[in-house]
Amino acid sequence: MPANATPFTLMKQIPLAIGPDAQPTFDTYLTSANAAAVAHLRALDGSGAPVYLWGPAGSGKSHLLRALVRERQAAGEQVGSFDAADSAPWALQDGWTLVVVDRCELLDAERQQAAFSLFVHAAELGLQWAAAGRVPPVDLPLRDDLRTRLAWGHVFALQPLSENETRAAMRREADRRGIFLADEVMDYLLTRSARDLTTLMQLLDRMDHFALARQRQVTVPLLRLMLQEDRVESGAPT
Repeated sequence: MPANATPFTLMKQIPLAIGPDAQPTFDTYLTSANAAAVAHLRALDGSGAPVYLWGPAGSGKSHLLRALVRERQAAGEQVGSFDAADSAPWALQDGWTLVVVDRCELLDAERQQAAFSLFVHAAELGLQWAAAGRVPPVDLPLRDDLRTRLAWGHVFALQPLSENETRAAMRREADRRGIFLADEVMDYLLTRSARDLTTLMQLLDRMDHFALARQRQVTVPLLRLMLQEDRVESGAPT
């Protein structure tokens, strides 16, 4: 050991990406009370009535839209997928069989016009349309003609997971990552963060990288340390 070396110094290591992140699929979605919506999306043939999914954060709207896109692309189809944050204009491309728009409640005036034009063009060509938002179509803060078109067709209200289902989803993802998620760690997460699955999965991802960087097991003390560091970095009171 060099003379100026400091023994027992804990060095943070950059974790390696051992495997690809889980991609949203219909099989990785916990169906629960939303079986009808999942079955409908899986049965779409590309020329049916529009579909609109709505529900609170973490109910799986974006997951299902991405699963639909992924399945169509795996079948060799071309799909147009848009989000409220994507820059306009949006143009329909030759060869598309499906148009998807996510987070409809956040569409501003420019993107509302872009979405409406896409909807009209897709309808003229007989293309499938699927969209999602946090509220039902009637409550969307959108122009009337777009809101009316989103309400026409099949509308599904997605229910969030129960606590037991949330725990099952977290444990399944932890197992996929090779993380042992003890009950006390799960309890700590569920009592100190939002319970929607999106937030919890983001925390699990952060926790995975945090533990790998420190070469430690995922425990409640490590989770406390991670959350404390997050508060310090964000400037929140500790």
